[in-house]
Amino acid sequence: MTLRREAFLDHVKERGEYGTAEEVERAARVVLALLGAHLVGEVRARLAARLPEEFALILLNPLQSAEPLAPERFVRATAAWIEGATEQTATWDVGAVLSTAADAAGDDLLEQILFQLPAGYDLLFGRPQPI
Repeated sequence: MTLRREAFLDHVKERGEYGTAEEVERAARVVLALLGAHLVGEVRARLAARLPEEFALILLNPLQSAEPLAPERFVRATAAWIEGATEQTATWDVGAVLSTAADAAGDDLLEQILFQLPAGYDLLFGRPQPI
């Protein structure tokens, strides 16, 4: 089921405790663009199908990553793309957006997403995996 735009942004806003709609949108756009650069094929398309159209397009039309970023580098990249962000605030941004995306994805698709990413992304999605 595809989330409506307002519902998606409301979940991100609540989890990220953002003060303005602009902050929420900026975080969602940056994090989903970076995530899209790391996912390929059917997995990326299936996640996009569960996101609001505007954010699905961002996920589907990413910059291509030369190599998968480790979770720490993903957070640093997020901080670099958001004006005034620090690694600490970017960690918050990433967690708010990716945990909302994980809810939209559901457990089976999330497992496939995590399979495409380096170890440690489960924590960024707010879904720690058993060791």
